[in-house]
Amino acid sequence: MSENIQSTTEIRGVVLASASPSRKSLLDGCGIDAQVIISGVDEEDPTLTSLAPKEMVIALAILKAHTISKMVGASHLIIGCDSTFEFNGQSLGKPLTPEVAKLRCRELSGNYGYLHTGHCIIDTKQGIEISDVSTAKVYFAEMTDSEIENYVATGEPLNVAGGFTLDGASAPFISRIEGDPSGIIGLSLPLLRRAVLSLGLPWSSITKSAVRA
Repeated sequence: MSENIQSTTEIRGVVLASASPSRKSLLDGCGIDAQVIISGVDEEDPTLTSLAPKEMVIALAILKAHTISKMVGASHLIIGCDSTFEFNGQSLGKPLTPEVAKLRCRELSGNYGYLHTGHCIIDTKQGIEISDVSTAKVYFAEMTDSEIENYVATGEPLNVAGGFTLDGASAPFISRIEGDPSGIIGLSLPLLRRAVLSLGLPWSSITKSAVRA
């Protein structure tokens, strides 16, 4: 069995079906040299946005991964992800405008919500896919009006789920988290590792630091 795994992993390429720099950075940081291919999926499709937050991120992750799977050949590991922030039962996506971003900050100040990141990992060689959701509870500190104005002025919150990031300018306003930090950033590395192992592959098979026998 180990010999078969070794032979199948030699030619494996990793494809990230996302334009997110944060997701690419997470993979880079643990030695995964992923090719980025943007799916072009409409994330604002009413059919998808009408779903419950957890259902929506899984559906979008699957759609992104399957869209890319049609563009690449065999022997690839495709990673599709999507994130949203659930607050008071509602999904808060990307604010897109400063006005909405400021409103979000005021709503979240001193409150908490849930960051859901859906994942779909497809092994095109074996024809197997694994889908799962990473959820973390995020607590926010009280923010002053000037802090909100200055944060939104950075432009950071406009194109990230919920209007905040754990690894950027909003980090000082996140007082506590319960869950996987990388999942909050946009791609759960522990979840990805579990998926890779479930596919019968060693984690080292997709990293640049792999030691070959």
